[in-house]
Parts: sequence; structure tokens; C-alpha cells
Amino acid sequence: MNIVDSSSWLEYFADGPNAEFFASTVENTATLLVPAICLFEVFKRVLQQRGENDALQAVAIMAQGEIIELDMRLALDLC
Repeated sequence: MNIVDSSSWLEYFADGPNAEFFASTVENTATLLVPAICLFEVFKRVLQQRGENDALQAVAIMAQGEIIELDMRLALDLC
């Protein structure tokens, strides 16, 4: 299983210099875990920069992975 943090999602969506590095993980939705807090953080940032439609599209892409509540126990178990 793989987790991608909010800054990585934002890099991927912006097609930034490191987007290709994250692409294989983001696009492999069968093993992708998406912490619910990342949905909030990415939605908020994309909304500010590009508007509601783009923000909704971003979280729709993120929701192709498995949305999880990331708590301390789970975070440490994933290490």
C-alpha cells in the first residue's frame, strides 16, 4: 500500500518538476491509500488557486484510491 501526502498530490496536479516521480504511485489506485485530511488540504489549495471545478476534479481523482482516516496507530503500522 502507498500513501501520497498533500504536497505530492499538489505537485502531481500542477505537473511540477517532480510530478513524474509521483505519477506511478498516484496512478496505481489499487494500492493507493488517501488520508481524508489530504482531501481537505488539496481541495482547499486547488480551490484558492484554480477554482471550485478544478478542486472537485482533483478530489475525484484522489477518491479513486481508498480513503482512510489516518490516525497515529495506522500511521505507525504503515512504516
